[in-house]
Amino acid sequence: MGLELAAAHPRFAEAFTAVCAELDTHLGDRLGRPLSEVIATDADALDETAGTQAALFAVEVALFRLLESLGVTPDAVAGHSVGELAAAHVAGVLSLADAAALVAARGRLMGELPPGGAMVAVSATEDEVRERIAATGGGVDVAAVNGPRSVVVSGPEGAVLEFVAHFEAEGARTRRLRVSHAFHSALMEPMLESFREVAAGLTFHAPRIPLVSTVTGRETSPEELASPEHWVGQVRGTVRFHDAVSTLEAKGVTRYVELGPDATLTAMAQDCLDSDGDSDGYGDGGRGAGGPGATLVPALSRSEPEPAAFATALARLHVSGVSPDWQALTGGLVTAAAPVQLPTYPFQRRRYWTDSTTPASGAGAEDHPLLGPPVELADAEGLLFTGRLSLGSHPWLADHAVGGAVVFPGTGFVEMAAHAGDAAGAGLLEELTIEAPLVLAERSTVRVQCVVGAPDDQGARRFTVHSRPDAAAAALPWTRHATGVLAPAGRPAGFDLAQWPPAGAEPVALDGVYEDLAEGGLVYGPVFRGLRAAWRRGDEAFAEVALPASERVEAERFGLHPALLDAALHTIGLSSAAAGSRAVPFTWEKVALHAVGAGSLRVHVRPAGTNQAALDVADATGAPVASIGSLLLRPMTQVRTRRRRRRPRWSPSTAWTGSA
Repeated sequence: MGLELAAAHPRFAEAFTAVCAELDTHLGDRLGRPLSEVIATDADALDETAGTQAALFAVEVALFRLLESLGVTPDAVAGHSVGELAAAHVAGVLSLADAAALVAARGRLMGELPPGGAMVAVSATEDEVRERIAATGGGVDVAAVNGPRSVVVSGPEGAVLEFVAHFEAEGARTRRLRVSHAFHSALMEPMLESFREVAAGLTFHAPRIPLVSTVTGRETSPEELASPEHWVGQVRGTVRFHDAVSTLEAKGVTRYVELGPDATLTAMAQDCLDSDGDSDGYGDGGRGAGGPGATLVPALSRSEPEPAAFATALARLHVSGVSPDWQALTGGLVTAAAPVQLPTYPFQRRRYWTDSTTPASGAGAEDHPLLGPPVELADAEGLLFTGRLSLGSHPWLADHAVGGAVVFPGTGFVEMAAHAGDAAGAGLLEELTIEAPLVLAERSTVRVQCVVGAPDDQGARRFTVHSRPDAAAAALPWTRHATGVLAPAGRPAGFDLAQWPPAGAEPVALDGVYEDLAEGGLVYGPVFRGLRAAWRRGDEAFAEVALPASERVEAERFGLHPALLDAALHTIGLSSAAAGSRAVPFTWEKVALHAVGAGSLRVHVRPAGTNQAALDVADATGAPVASIGSLLLRPMTQVRTRRRRRRPRWSPSTAWTGSA
């Protein structure tokens, strides 16, 4: 952590060494060796509270000094938990010596508390969590509010697990954090007096850079920052990260840079900004996208070498309008010639009709997210596509749960079929029937095969999609999930949705839509919660759907991102096509893809018969993206997740339109 960057950037190394040396004066006896050596060689010691907090502080401060040396300076700073101490130091509130003393005391005193307790992240609002705490008589604390529906609870292990079981029973996502202690809870109270004494002996200054505190969620005054009680509350109280991001946004901040070893806060900040901007998302996994008018950039990412990640962060800042001092970065090499200023705005482009040289699936044969390149079948005119699916390689799939199990969405089979059809010269999905659910376990990988048969006299080809666990024995049979027919592409789309909202349509409130789905057993996470606005006109329904910013780049690799198409299907529940019943798509007919890589859609749903719907799907300008001639619906299904030798079967349940 930080060592690769120190080898590549002398200014980072200088600051990192200085911070570690100052921390060593307080932690040398506890760690038993210099902090820099612990970071380099002892992962176990680094996992201890004192080592973790000291290392984070050192990396964060050194990153700030490196950016500062390159001419990149902030208009405001904020920090999450121990990060607020780093923010206070770089803002000028605490000298390095005093900040190091406070950080060391914080980690040491926490580490000396009896181990135990638990912290669990819950997908719920703060009000929902606090109402439940009041109803149960307490026992747990709200440790952090990280987003509109992202709350961390903390306290004794038994109390916390019993508390979150209530939310799990209601379909909420929960995740236990790997921690040694229940931070920001009542279990911290035995250390508070000693910590207060340390804080009282320090010298505090007025901040040179505005500091938005996650203790209060607002810009904090010099008087508050100079009070030991502020720092005691910073240990014991709730981390109000969501409020802090909202305050920064209200102050006009449009660029956010995370200074730390990974992109965790970038993802959480994206979630906060998406919520304020009427969109959903848990962040972009470090890609550095932003909401409307915002750019979020992590300085480092665990998935990339540190120098490369930092260079990428500088590039993203540059194209957003904040350029570093290139001469300082390159050691003066750019002085060999006069620099040429290049435009930093994104390329302006517009998608037109696909042609015969461009596969409508949006990705080359080598670059599709679900399927690998095709293999020609011997002695036949068919093609074989293979792929592997897991929650590790495709984390967005975890946001689609049916009956308590993560189920590959039916729209994923549509995407596979459309991609295979393009490669086979059969761009119309004439028919697709889903026969069995594809369940994805948390720590396993599933192999998939999509086989496209030889063409008949009219050029139509039958196809199937099978799966089998990657680690399964050879004797285990493959499960067939979908079958259908691909045909040569027909005529271009004959619709557009340029007039928007549509004439005569009345707005529909979307409050509680996804909560109702969850009550029926279909739980959507942020990537699949795409409904943004809706209207109704007689039996028809219209809607705007969009992917969160976190998936926009990945969407360009798909013909039509399965989560986005799934969200388009949610419009069916607002029309009369489902006849008031709770249903999911079963058989697809006449599905054509007209444009690729969309990140947002306009959707028009109309009844097409008993329990059938037809859809016209356009981009944000109204130009056609896809058309679905008929979608046959049936009662929503719930997956049996027990392992059986026979195929999983479908059983009736209660929920309405989604893609099971």
